[in-house]
Amino acid sequence: MDQTTKQGVVTELISLLTQGNAHVTFEYACADLTPTHWNQHVPEAPYTIWQLVEHVRIAQWDIVEFSLGAEHTSPDWPAGYWPAQTSTADEAQWYQTLTQIQTDRQRFIDLLQHPDTDLLALIPHGDGQTILREALLIGDHAAYHTGEIILIRRLLHLW
Repeated sequence: MDQTTKQGVVTELISLLTQGNAHVTFEYACADLTPTHWNQHVPEAPYTIWQLVEHVRIAQWDIVEFSLGAEHTSPDWPAGYWPAQTSTADEAQWYQTLTQIQTDRQRFIDLLQHPDTDLLALIPHGDGQTILREALLIGDHAAYHTGEIILIRRLLHLW
């Protein structure tokens, strides 16, 4: 891929990871909530907003670490990717999680922008993954759970 094409693809990937495009951003979906809101269970919904946000953090962290090096070991699936069903978060933990999501996303964006990053090369320690695929996975996963957060907010009459 020539440099101009790569830059165009990277620009679109960064937009996918940071902008809403066809939906609201993850940050907007999580804005203006209190501990009562993010820890509240909704009948028939398997997760609270907090548990969804923490899941997004864990999964994104895993993808970023995998993309950056072979020494990373992923958590066990599925238990390692979800907080306990009874877990709650105080304000400090909530904001620490949101900050970590932004920090890890920026680490991945830095990888995308690095001149030596080949978006289409197979990741040597993977089993067919590329950096392009991992970028799409981060964006798709966050969008999916952003929709769930909004749905829970609607059910709580907070949207």
